[in-house]
Amino acid sequence: MSDDPTHVREFFGARAADWDSRFPDDGPAYAAAAKELGLRPGDAVLDAGCGTGRALPPLRAAVGPSGTVLGADLTPEMLEQAVSAGRGGTDGIATLLLADVGRLPVRDGALDAVFGAGLISHLAEPVADLRELARVVRPGGRLALFHPIGRAALAARHGRQITPDDLRAEPRLRGVLAEAGWRLVSYVDEDTRYLAMAVRED
Repeated sequence: MSDDPTHVREFFGARAADWDSRFPDDGPAYAAAAKELGLRPGDAVLDAGCGTGRALPPLRAAVGPSGTVLGADLTPEMLEQAVSAGRGGTDGIATLLLADVGRLPVRDGALDAVFGAGLISHLAEPVADLRELARVVRPGGRLALFHPIGRAALAARHGRQITPDDLRAEPRLRGVLAEAGWRLVSYVDEDTRYLAMAVRED
């Protein structure tokens, strides 16, 4: 399922104020997933669809003070929560961008990696949007598509069944990523974690 930007903005805008309190225990899972990107001091990384910015502190810790951390989100209310939580703005953790991940104000090949938590099912045009993420990453750079719980657990939470046409299912995701310029290199879908890792092709 994909969403148009207006629907995404309305959905998350209405939930931004209490988003972190609804999922208070996700921090360690975000930190562990961010670590999988293999970032080094001085690297540049984007949290695409950063929401309240829970991945931004571990991303900053990975790249150090000489690195660059960007957080981009469609929803002003989510970015306001990120600032309130001390995860962006003038605190030095991250530069926050009010932007659609399908049209990023970032130059070609500027980044070493992209982190996307809960992102894939909210992309309006998955291939085009993932191609835009590939545009801003150097060849050989990495993409992490993450969720703190797996597909089955998430579907159960929402009273749905998982289906083969789910964009996050491995066969479908592999094809969509390939079309967008990424190569899927690892895939984990467990009750306690969903993490698909891809590499930007030359």
